[in-house]
Amino acid sequence: MVSYFEHNQVRRGAELLARLRAGARIALVTDAGTPGVSDPGFRLVRLCQEAGVSVVPVPGAAAVIAALSAAGVPADRFVFEGFLPVKPGRRLARLREVRALGRPVVLYESPHRLAATLEAVAETFGDAEVVLARELTKRFEEIRRAPAAALRAHVLAQGARGEVTLVINAGRPAAAGPPAPGLPVPGEDA
Repeated sequence: MVSYFEHNQVRRGAELLARLRAGARIALVTDAGTPGVSDPGFRLVRLCQEAGVSVVPVPGAAAVIAALSAAGVPADRFVFEGFLPVKPGRRLARLREVRALGRPVVLYESPHRLAATLEAVAETFGDAEVVLARELTKRFEEIRRAPAAALRAHVLAQGARGEVTLVINAGRPAAAGPPAPGLPVPGEDA
C-alpha cells in the first residue's frame, strides 16, 4: 500500500502512473467514503484518463447516497456540496447560494467544524429539517433529524466523532416531522 494525498500527489501520481504503464493493476481506496467524491483521488483518476490509462469503478457505499436514502427527503433532485469552505464568511455565502436552489442539500463535514457549520446552517436555513448522519454503515452509526440549532446543541453537549454527512431539507420545517431520538421537541422545555 502507498499513500496518495494532496501534499504528495504530484510525486506519487507520477510513480503510480509509471507502474500502471508497466502493466501493474492498482486499486484506489480511501479511509472514508468513496474515492474521488470529495476526495483527492479524483486527481489520480484524471491523471490516468489524460494518459490513456483505463479506470474501472468498483461500486461501493457513498455517504452522500446512504444519507439521502435514510433521510426521508425527496431526492429526485438534490445538491451535493461536499465540504463547505472553512472561512465563516465564505461558508455562509455558499450556503446562501445553495439555499436559493430550493433543493435538498447534502454536505460533508469534519467533527471539529460541525458545530460551526450547524450554526451557519441555522442562520441560513432557519428551522428547516436537517438530518445528521454520522459513521454511516459502521458500528456507531447515528442518524438524527431536527433543526440545525437543536443538532448543534446536541453536538456541543455530546461531542462529535467520525465522518458526518448533513442533509438539509430546505423545503420542510423540522417541526413538521417527528423529532430525532434523544432530542427535545421544538417548542417544548428540555
